[in-house]
Parts: sequence; C-alpha cells; structure tokens
Amino acid sequence: MTRAALLVLADGRFPAGGHAHSGGAEAAVKAGRVTGGPSLEEFCRGRLHTSGAVSAALAAAAALGVDPVALDTAADARTPSAALRVAARKLGRQLMRAARATWPHPELDALARQFPKGAHQPVVLGLAARAAGLGPEDAAYCSAYEGVSGPATAVVRLLSLDPFDATGALARLAPEVDQVVVAAVDAARRALDEGVDALPAGSAPLLEIGAEAHAAWPVRLFAS
Repeated sequence: MTRAALLVLADGRFPAGGHAHSGGAEAAVKAGRVTGGPSLEEFCRGRLHTSGAVSAALAAAAALGVDPVALDTAADARTPSAALRVAARKLGRQLMRAARATWPHPELDALARQFPKGAHQPVVLGLAARAAGLGPEDAAYCSAYEGVSGPATAVVRLLSLDPFDATGALARLAPEVDQVVVAAVDAARRALDEGVDALPAGSAPLLEIGAEAHAAWPVRLFAS
C-alpha cells in the first residue's frame, strides 16, 4: 500500500456513514452556541481538544496494534453519554463494512466477530488504517480531521453557512490539529507499554449533554 490510502480513508465520500452525523453541531446550533463562522470555529476548537484528542489517540493506538478490545473498553469509559456511545458504535459498524470491502484484513475480520454490533469508531478507524498499510500518525490525522470537518459540513447545511467560511475555519485550525496529532501518537506509543490508561481522557460536558437532548428530539436532520 502507499500513503495515498490516507486520501481514500479521509475522503468525505468514503462510505463510512459520517455524513449522517453532525458531531454535536445540530444540538449546538439549536442551543444558540453556533450561529456563524466564528462560533463554528470555536465549537470545532473545543471539540478538537477534548473528544477529538481522545479519538485521535484511540485511533493511533489501534493502528500501532494495541489490543482493540482494551481500546474499545477505554472508549466506553471516556464516553459518559449513552447516546454518544450508540452513535460511535453505529459509525464503527458502518466504517467496518467499508474498510473490510476496501482493505480486507484478518484483524478487521476478528474485530467484526468480537463486536457484531460495532466497536467504537476510532478503534475501527485505527485498524482500518493499519489494514491499509498506514501508520499511527495517519490514523490520528484522519480521526482529528474528521472531528472538526464533520461539524463544519453539518453547519453549512444547518445554517446555510457560506462554505468558504467553514473551510476557512478548518484551515485556521490546522496548526492545532498538528499539535493534537503529535500528542495523540505520543500517548498511543506509551499505551503500548503502560496500557490504555496512558491515553487522554479529556471531556466535553456540553457535547455529552447536547447528545442526550438531541437523541430525544422527535425530528432532527442528523442522527447525532
């Protein structure tokens, strides 16, 4: 495999189901916390340095070969919201289908057998990167970028935001994505020796609360 596989894995058109999820942006829009380009950028920044950093480290650890069952348990422990745990497993299940069709690999097959209802999405993402011949940095970049690009795309639809404003926000966040990836890979390498407790456990209470409220809405545009 070549590193160009990262382009396939990170492509928004990769059929992993992410287009149906807003990463908490729909709840934030309704609550008035995201109203335009500047507030979208702040929302994505907060997400990047909390749940995004956790997901990036989980993905990097999975790409390095840390026990995926232990990583899935760690992901559960770092996701207090039941609604977010359900969403993460749905996304993991869809990503697993796409990854196994694209990069068949015994480790993906084994994880699918262990978690027939879906493992957490970052764990699957890390193993998908591993199956594609990519490294922990690639997995962490893919995860971190997904964590901010998903909400940005969703807000374009929710608020009819100018796509140039959304893309500009993502571009300004790029140096911080780099920082998160470096820290995520460092934590993942330590997890090889120290176990999953070496991974970050940053929390975002408003995302958790918003996810629980969003799951109860009778009508919504996004699944989460």
